[in-house]
Amino acid sequence: MLSPDKPILAQPAAPRSRAQGFTGGQIAVLFAAFTLLISIPIWTHPLPPLSDYVNHLSRMQVIATLATNPKLAEFYEINWQVIPNLTMDFIVPTLARFMNIYVAGQVYIVTMFALIISGILALNRALIGRWSAMPLFAIPLLYNFVFLVGLMNYIFGVGVALWALAGWVAVRERIWPLRMVLSSACVVVLFFCHLSALGIYGIGVLSFEALRLWEQRDRPWPGRIVDFVASGLPFLAAAPLLAASPTMRLASGIYWDQRGKIDGLMYIVTDYSDIAAFALISVMVVALVWAVRHRVLRFHPLVFVLLAVGAVVYLALPRVMFDTYMTDQRVPIGVAFMLFACGDLELRRRLVRRGFMVILVILIAGRLIEIDYNWTQLSDSTSQFRSSVKRIAPGSKVFVSYADRSLGEDVRDLGIVHAACIATIERSALVTTVFTVPGKQILHVKPEYKDFADTQDGTPPSVAQLIVATEHPVPGTPAFWLNWTKFDYLYVLFTEDEAPNPDPGRLKLVADGDRFQLYKILKSGEPVNGAQRYPGRYTVGAR
Repeated sequence: MLSPDKPILAQPAAPRSRAQGFTGGQIAVLFAAFTLLISIPIWTHPLPPLSDYVNHLSRMQVIATLATNPKLAEFYEINWQVIPNLTMDFIVPTLARFMNIYVAGQVYIVTMFALIISGILALNRALIGRWSAMPLFAIPLLYNFVFLVGLMNYIFGVGVALWALAGWVAVRERIWPLRMVLSSACVVVLFFCHLSALGIYGIGVLSFEALRLWEQRDRPWPGRIVDFVASGLPFLAAAPLLAASPTMRLASGIYWDQRGKIDGLMYIVTDYSDIAAFALISVMVVALVWAVRHRVLRFHPLVFVLLAVGAVVYLALPRVMFDTYMTDQRVPIGVAFMLFACGDLELRRRLVRRGFMVILVILIAGRLIEIDYNWTQLSDSTSQFRSSVKRIAPGSKVFVSYADRSLGEDVRDLGIVHAACIATIERSALVTTVFTVPGKQILHVKPEYKDFADTQDGTPPSVAQLIVATEHPVPGTPAFWLNWTKFDYLYVLFTEDEAPNPDPGRLKLVADGDRFQLYKILKSGEPVNGAQRYPGRYTVGAR
């Protein structure tokens, strides 16, 4: 398939001896050691400050304990459906039978890390015909902005997509039924991981087949075109699944926005510090340029096709698809991991091997220090939030609001966005922000509580909006906004220090933490600061 007169092409070769570089066994040891090293922040922070993660974890707790927890069973029900978003739902509740839900989540994340890096190694082996240490340079990118947002099913699916593409490349020249059956099975698995992960696999297969089509341009064109088109047939296995899925009802939820395309590229490397991201890019670029100039690093030509196909897909994708946000901005990190699989790093010289180890350790250590430092700084807020949850009576209804709806976008606020879902885990509470969107999750609120939850996955209202909704309701106001006074507790997120009570007539402060407040929602006749609350008598605090 690959012409020997192309110097940039990494040709399949026999395994190298130890004198020629790292052996397959040594790379396996490095993979295991560095994966454990990069996972240290996961093990030392039982509840990492990832935005959607704790919300997903609350759903795992409901799935795992619903049959034995009458308080949760009062609010929630599980409706198993064909939904392209079920990886955690299958894995974590099963793990929770043998460990608590927080440890089960940690195991899931570390497994996800291992799946991605091993998938890059496997794809790299299939492309260049031998084990190379180049994929290990992707380890620092395991912590990326998409991960911080907490898109757990998608990121896990990227690891599966890498293994699926490695399998496609490995069996491509074997009998066609083998690759068709294997690819069809991978398509089905990826469908249940996430539609975006299936898309990453599609980008990989399309790129590889486009390269193959070009390299075989001397063959008669009808046969080449038929072979090229046939490579997409396994993806038809997703069509009946999607047709049977309630997710199809969300097909109209689509929105384009070109303004965030640069941000999506930066999400590959950015975490908390722009300086740290710049330093990581600088070290990688300098090392890359040096390695290419000294003929230490070569690339499989797939790298160029991946860049072209990935760019076209990325620019064409909408920001929202199937009512799912960041549809386009998820793509770059998946393509980036595939690009690392296209490199062949020559490590025959001892100096180069030592330099490789030094640079890799510096990159991993730099990322670890950045993540651990920031997570340690943020852990105080997480601890305060968990302490506040203990003041919530088991089986309560908890409403989540913002002090200002424009807040919550800063990366350091991501850990607070869904922190109220801890109440579902630890106090068996109904929380308005728990993901219960039909077509997206199998967790639903029971019909009698449908007006007590956000089933559209929208931004929580501000306290001011809640007060207005109570006094001056207008058509189109979400039903759960109108019912907020029927809840037991109100979390106000992203508050200022010592923020005043926004509605002293209805709310009694229970906990005042870093960037949040927890209030007890008073009912008619309950005491308010030694007095009785009477309907209609209240004051609105000003900020």
